[in-house]
Amino acid sequence: MKLEAPLSPSEVLAQVADALPACVRDDVIIIGSVAAGYHFFAGDGARAIRTKDVDCLLSPHSKAIAAATEVTDKLIKADWKLREDPVWGEPGRQEEPDDKLPMVRLRPPGETASPWFLELLSAPPTFAPGAQGKKLRRIETSFGHFAICSFDFLALAEWQPLETVTGVRIARPEMMALANLLHHPEIADTLIAGTDYKRSNKDLGRVLTLAYLTVQRDRRDNAEELEAWASRMWTALRDKFGDQAPRLAAQAGAGLRALTASPADLDQALRIANLGLLASLDVSMEAFGATGARFVAEVIEELERLAG
Repeated sequence: MKLEAPLSPSEVLAQVADALPACVRDDVIIIGSVAAGYHFFAGDGARAIRTKDVDCLLSPHSKAIAAATEVTDKLIKADWKLREDPVWGEPGRQEEPDDKLPMVRLRPPGETASPWFLELLSAPPTFAPGAQGKKLRRIETSFGHFAICSFDFLALAEWQPLETVTGVRIARPEMMALANLLHHPEIADTLIAGTDYKRSNKDLGRVLTLAYLTVQRDRRDNAEELEAWASRMWTALRDKFGDQAPRLAAQAGAGLRALTASPADLDQALRIANLGLLASLDVSMEAFGATGARFVAEVIEELERLAG
């Protein structure tokens, strides 16, 4: 895996917030590494992360197309460039089907190429059991046609997002963790493009990374934030998925239990984490494994108990 340059999540979030049209700023929730990095490291100049993408969730679903169009038009006019790609590096055309359109992935302007790009995502529609989890939607801009995608469990990122001083909200760590848990009920063989890293190991490892950082903050601040995760997860599941909540809660721990039971997969998950969100910490396997055991006992088992 190519190592990206270390980034300050506070600086990246501020740059994104400043570039967004004011009229859609309230419709944006930042998710992923930058959101987590900002939550845990904002104000700490010694902490940095590595990431290649800044995920921008446009919410609610009903406003996502209009917001995505506004953002894309403004940023391209402000000299943001489509991420270089031999297949998806140019805007699409009206006659192309939705699944052949490029996603909106834009690099900020500058004399040298930015190490990161902004990717636009849509909040999902109302959950429909059995429907395709990933959905594409077309946006028509003054520069051409693009697609934005949504994933069912990103609805959790919309649950009580956190305010920041930039004016742009970020997803809660426990909601990002729960979305990843539900998205990966098993260790699959799907690899991250250009690597031999399993996507499920990266995303389930992110769950443990978020838990580890929460535990460290709890110890520092004499707080009990991790203890509140299961209750919030259960409330969010009921709010977002209604009568499907018990079923989802019951299956949420399957993938993580598989990860913690596989030394090879857990080792890979930690290596990915130490290259990314934990880049300035270099966490040991002993600490990572202990976090996994604690997470299963205190969060997964409590969530299952609440779901009854």
